[in-house]
Amino acid sequence: MTQPSTAKPSKRASSQEVLAALSRPRVLVMLLLGFSSGLPFLLTAGTFGYWLRDAGTSLKAIGFLSWVGFAYSFKFLWSPVIDRVDAPLVGRRLGRRRGWMLIAQGLVIAGLLAMAFLTPAAGLAAIGGAALVVAFASSTQDIVIDAWRIEAADTSEELGLLSSAYQLGYRVAVLVSDALILILANHFGWPVSYVLMALLMSVGVLATLKATEPKQADAVLGAKSTDAPLWTPRGFFDAVAGPFCAFFRAYGAMALLMLLFISLYRLPEFVMGPMATPFYHDLGLSKDVVGAVRGSFGLVGSFAGIAVGGLAVARLGSFKGLILGGILQALAIASFALPAVYGGDPRLFAAVMTADNFGVSVAGVALVTYMSSLTTLGYTASQYALLSSTYAMVGKFLKGFSGAVVEGLVAQGHTLMQAYALFFVGAGAVGLPAIGLCLVLARTGKPPKTDIEA
Repeated sequence: MTQPSTAKPSKRASSQEVLAALSRPRVLVMLLLGFSSGLPFLLTAGTFGYWLRDAGTSLKAIGFLSWVGFAYSFKFLWSPVIDRVDAPLVGRRLGRRRGWMLIAQGLVIAGLLAMAFLTPAAGLAAIGGAALVVAFASSTQDIVIDAWRIEAADTSEELGLLSSAYQLGYRVAVLVSDALILILANHFGWPVSYVLMALLMSVGVLATLKATEPKQADAVLGAKSTDAPLWTPRGFFDAVAGPFCAFFRAYGAMALLMLLFISLYRLPEFVMGPMATPFYHDLGLSKDVVGAVRGSFGLVGSFAGIAVGGLAVARLGSFKGLILGGILQALAIASFALPAVYGGDPRLFAAVMTADNFGVSVAGVALVTYMSSLTTLGYTASQYALLSSTYAMVGKFLKGFSGAVVEGLVAQGHTLMQAYALFFVGAGAVGLPAIGLCLVLARTGKPPKTDIEA
């Protein structure tokens, strides 16, 4: 029999208890790990696209190069190994979760340094290969960090707190790799900026060394490895098929609807992603302006969105929080059409950046909390990797065509800015089916474990 997630329901915490919880060492560790998780993401996605556009790369090529992010979509393929095998060299000393974290972080650092020294001048294949290494290592890091976050929580409230801390750290890292790096690139160049991003990954290394292995999950994983080692037929089947069998056994036919909903929920953000930074470039905004606005107004929007997202899930429940997040996310993405139509006024740009970070953050907290509630202890890494891969797979595929869509609209006679405006409105609209599915799940779906007794 599989055991449920360690996060047990408890009474709603008072404001004093919440403040006390914020001072817990594991929450600070989670904040730093969230930063480490978020930092590499845009360095192989939107920010990488800005660098490529600066180097004269076509929008179509930028769109297709965004497919290096497929590493995040297929991480469920190697997540069973992460669940069942200790990391080489450091696994026995640090533990299974922390060992894999450290290995993945080392590979991210190496990949970022390779990108910095290769540059687009070495050819798109070479720098694209280095970006793929970063994406693969970063997605592996995400597998372990997500598992640690879920397994380290003692109650459902603490799971929500750790999820919010993760989102906060993640969003700060995204702003660093999307805003601060533009200012650095404008004054010191892209290669130096990527070297500095590699050095910032030391934040994650420090957090990994300070973290502790989740004892209850460690015992379950140790028992599984002893009873049925991975290299035996039984152990291999349990590692590869066990997480998926347990998930479908827990939720039945509704599991398919859950996976469909998860795969569609973040489509607006994924689809518009590769075109955001080239849009800033083509809008005529300087790197300093973009970096300053995203690092100030964007940061405020992210903090507010994380707070509202956590409060919405806690007060309204998972499904209402997801619906609210989905609506705000769709409106935020569509709002990028405004500067495309009315021009790059810094005040309008600041308003759009605030709305974007607010809406995306609300949606992010709601989805992460929902997916975390669906996992089973002993299969945490594999099941969460399945869920997060599901939410990324469709979006990662479709976003590769984003540049071709914009250039196709231009070929039909639209100006470049008109093409961008139509594209962003369409990107926001693709989030509507997920909101409809959420309404169906709210009526017929099995409640997540945070809402019922585990």
